[in-house]
Amino acid sequence: CETCSEEEAKYRCPRCMKYSCSLSCVKKHKLTLSCSGIRDKTAFVSVTEFTDLNLLSDYRFLEDVGRAADAAARDLSVHRPTTNKFINYLRNRARKHNIFLKTLPIGFSKRKENSTIFNKKEQKFYWHLKLVFPHCHAEYTLKRVPEDKTLADILKPYIDPVESDPVVCQRLKIYTVSPPSDVRILMKIENRKQNSTRYNELDASRSLLENLKNKVIIEYPTLFVVLKKLKNDMVVLGQDASESAEDSDRGSSSLSSEEEGEIRERS
Repeated sequence: CETCSEEEAKYRCPRCMKYSCSLSCVKKHKLTLSCSGIRDKTAFVSVTEFTDLNLLSDYRFLEDVGRAADAAARDLSVHRPTTNKFINYLRNRARKHNIFLKTLPIGFSKRKENSTIFNKKEQKFYWHLKLVFPHCHAEYTLKRVPEDKTLADILKPYIDPVESDPVVCQRLKIYTVSPPSDVRILMKIENRKQNSTRYNELDASRSLLENLKNKVIIEYPTLFVVLKKLKNDMVVLGQDASESAEDSDRGSSSLSSEEEGEIRERS
């Protein structure tokens, strides 16, 4: 026995191949080595050591995977409608604030990670929010951000030289050393043509709710924090000379009549 070194071994662990003499030694070896005692079906086996037993094991493993996939495909929860009471409630509350909230079907990563809620007692949204700092290739996810918090306060823990975390501050150094007047907050305009990406510039002194009004949001807001001198490839609506006034009005409008009809129908 490789645990007590006293008795003759009777058992061999399928996981780590250690010999044991009794149940107490088996439990002790699992605790000492943090061993689960379950054979690793995906462990590497060299060609020289590969036997018919390994082939049979692989075959059974693939059968188990197939059964698990088939069971998942039959799960009714996967095929439930893409809308439910909670999602409809969020959409309706958002619409009362002139925010046009759209949701993705179940299974999309944005749908899974979205933690936005509406607090009935306080009568306000707590948003799931993503901050993107493209000049540093950094992204941060914030959960349950109150709607009445200003964008400036939201950004303080990231780019404020005094209040930001030292590690984050170092990573976003290009932002922290720049004057606050050079920092711009942009949000992508949804429902535009594929090759016509435009951004709305947000007001950092206003609350998150005020900045989201009359805008289309897919699942949750994603804010791009850029520097004025480095945002050449991000066209802000109304600042592109080649963009007509008609296109500017259409881009800043909330929704087309077809999209409004779609939202009413889905709700």
